[in-house]
Amino acid sequence: MEKLLGNKVAIVTGASRGIGKAIVLKLGSEGAKVAFNYSSDDKSASEVIKALDELKCEYLVFKGSVVDLTFVRSMIEEVKKKWQRIDILVNNAGIIRDKPLLILSEKDWDDVLTVNLKGPFYFTKYIISTMIAQKSGSIVNISSLTGLFGRESQANYGAAKAGLIGFTKCLARELGRYNIRVNAIACGLIDTRMTKQLPREISQELIKLIPLGRIGKPEEVANTLLFLVSDLASYITGAVINLTGGQYM
Repeated sequence: MEKLLGNKVAIVTGASRGIGKAIVLKLGSEGAKVAFNYSSDDKSASEVIKALDELKCEYLVFKGSVVDLTFVRSMIEEVKKKWQRIDILVNNAGIIRDKPLLILSEKDWDDVLTVNLKGPFYFTKYIISTMIAQKSGSIVNISSLTGLFGRESQANYGAAKAGLIGFTKCLARELGRYNIRVNAIACGLIDTRMTKQLPREISQELIKLIPLGRIGKPEEVANTLLFLVSDLASYITGAVINLTGGQYM
């Protein structure tokens, strides 16, 4: 059976675990050559590498920060040198520093906006020239329900993720003429390391707000993303897919 992404080249940021890991493995399983970065978790990254080896797909791994411009540019150049093209960019890397605004420090604000917004800015800015030359490409930004709906104690994260949605829509208009599609996925409560740290009583209260009555899986994010970056979604750009189990409608 023909794979959806045969011979396409993808870059995924922040992919040593959780949603990023699921995305890398899904893209690799569908025939893509995948490059991903991680910032610090060597053990988790080694598990992704092992899984990619089992899939027998081509990949590159980079350790470095999405807000280190020298690192970003060198990663992109190495991917282009090895595979001569870049078809897919997934801006997934992100951090949280949740606190009520009253006690939110300037550093907490700056760190979250820098990683969650400047990271996508850097990668997108230095990849789109390649996509423009190819006259094709697909970019997906991983946003959040918080950027649409709001959550208390997440003013910095919500501002960043709402900004990412605005970034998505502006670029969809700007890059459509080059056959480059730009979309976003707004994730609700997903089963990651972060949600596992929530006290049970809090997670149960959050689940009550979800019409489907459960937490989402990283693989469900990956499946949605696979559709968006494949030719099956060739007429979709500027969209924000609400992957929230119905919490946001």
